[in-house]
Amino acid sequence: MRTTLGQDVAGIAAGLGKDQVHLWRLGYDRARQREPLRALLGIYLGLPAEAVALVEGEHGKPQLAEPWDRWLQFNWSHSGEAALVAIARDCSPGVDIERLRPRPRAMQLAERFFHPEETAALAKLDESRREQAFLQLWTAKEAVLKALGRGIAFGLQRLQLTVAPATPCVLWLEGDDATQWQLHSVCPDVGHIASVAWRGPTRELASWTLADSG
Repeated sequence: MRTTLGQDVAGIAAGLGKDQVHLWRLGYDRARQREPLRALLGIYLGLPAEAVALVEGEHGKPQLAEPWDRWLQFNWSHSGEAALVAIARDCSPGVDIERLRPRPRAMQLAERFFHPEETAALAKLDESRREQAFLQLWTAKEAVLKALGRGIAFGLQRLQLTVAPATPCVLWLEGDDATQWQLHSVCPDVGHIASVAWRGPTRELASWTLADSG
C-alpha cells in the first residue's frame, strides 16, 4: 500500500472514478472513535469533518446521510490499532480487517459457522497454514456481507467462498448471483489481514496508508 501525507489526500479524493475503489489504512484509537473516518470522508465530500453526518442503515451498517449517500459510499472496519476504509462511487463496498494472532479454535468456529465445504477445505490444509486461511476466509465473508448491507447476523454459512491459497471468489450466495461479486484479499500491513468486496463489475482497487491519521 502506498503512503501519503494529509495534504495529498484531496488530490487523490478528487480523482475517484466510477471504475475505482479507494482503500485507506488508518490508525485506530478508541478514544477518537470515528473522528479520522469523518475527516477522511469530509475530504472526499469537500466538507469539514464536523459536517459529515453518518446514519445507520436497516441492518446497522454506517452510511452517509442524504444527500451525500447518493454518489459516495463507504465501509470501514477496525482491529487493534488499525482501521481500513473503502470508498467508492455508485457502488457499496464492504471491508473487514483482522489482526494476525493465534486462532487455536479456528476449526471449531469453522465447523459451527462456515459452509461445510469451506470447513472441509480448511481441514485439508497444513496446520501451519490453517489459521491464516481461516482468518482470510472470515474477513472475506464479512466483507461480502457488509457490502450486501447485512453483516454476519445474516449467517456466515449462507455463502460459500474459495479457501486460500485459491484466488478469492464468491462461489455461492443465498438469494443472489455469485458471479456478480468482486472479492479481493489485501495486506494492509505485516500485522493484519483484510478483504474488500463489492457487487458489480471489476474496478481498480487503489490503496494508500494515511500517514498522519494516528
